Amino acid sequence: MKLVHLSDLHLGKRVNEFPMLEDQKYILKEIMSLINDEKPDGVIVAGDVYDRTVPAEDAMKVWDDFLVSLSRKKIPVYAISGNHDSAIRFSDHSALVESTGIHLAPVYDGNVRCITAEDEHGKLNIYMLPFVKPIVVRSIFPDEEINDYTDACRVAIEHMNVNTDERNILIAHQFVTGAERCDSEEISVGGLDNVDAGVFAPFDYVALGHLHKAQSVQRDTIRYCGTPLKYSFSEVRHNKSVTMLEFGSKGKVDIREIALKPSHDMREIKGTYDELMLKDNYEGTATDDYLHVILTDENDVIDAINKMRTVYPNIMKISYDNKRTRSDMTLDEINNIEEKSPMELFDEFYEKQNGQTMDEEQSSFIKECISSIWEG
Repeated sequence: MKLVHLSDLHLGKRVNEFPMLEDQKYILKEIMSLINDEKPDGVIVAGDVYDRTVPAEDAMKVWDDFLVSLSRKKIPVYAISGNHDSAIRFSDHSALVESTGIHLAPVYDGNVRCITAEDEHGKLNIYMLPFVKPIVVRSIFPDEEINDYTDACRVAIEHMNVNTDERNILIAHQFVTGAERCDSEEISVGGLDNVDAGVFAPFDYVALGHLHKAQSVQRDTIRYCGTPLKYSFSEVRHNKSVTMLEFGSKGKVDIREIALKPSHDMREIKGTYDELMLKDNYEGTATDDYLHVILTDENDVIDAINKMRTVYPNIMKISYDNKRTRSDMTLDEINNIEEKSPMELFDEFYEKQNGQTMDEEQSSFIKECISSIWEG
């Protein structure tokens, strides 16, 4: 059985105030063309279909058009909501569209929708777990010990009663410990959203969403497919792709990446203002790409961004790399933010601001506040 693994479309997203919807329409057409060529038996979408919990109407139409195109080709879809989606809105009318082969995960209530497909190797069970938080799982299973995201996913999976003698896929939208983040993703201080990969042991393949770089974590079959487009300049070196899966007999999964070419790439260019504006240097290049321009002039160029947009219309950002900016980089920064607890980070912040550490009463008060916030 052949399945396409997609995630993190972030329809309706703006990057540095540039709307990305036309680029998203373009890349979904490229994905449809790829689907026409590959003829898969289904499409997995592992969350963050939208960039906002209340998506704009035009973003919703792009998603609807994509689903309609797949439905007309009688290609089943298995889609879950991510942390950017509203689980309720995402699954609206799910019962109505189920008959067309569009399977949308409902709001998590302790039950996880499982769709079973069959081929010459037998059953293939596809479990659809939307993004979950510990507080949600704890409210459903109050007798279970749930202290963090790993516990939440463990308990949710234990209650699926997975038959490990059969082939099983999990679609999930979480941060798995050891995976590589980038700037366009939400970062949880202290690594509080980490999920240990060990909880996914019952599954032959885990189709993950949430992180924007295509990567496997701990084993090849626990995999993020990444975003189909670049959404920050920390992603300029990413090779965006679609993950194609072919399932054989139990335990056999062939994984391929098929490259995607966007209508506008996201790149960084570097040099002096005069060098970058010299026709011999930019002629023949994709000047309409989304650009971060790094100027090496020692003096700031007045109104540089507007002047340079006469040649490079889609400049998103201009910065300088010169003696002044390199000296500015000597300022102290908070390091290892993901490895520190919220309390440790607040301790550092307080000491930097006040030149002294908190007393016992202040520390106790802050601990109570943090506990209350993270509980929610």
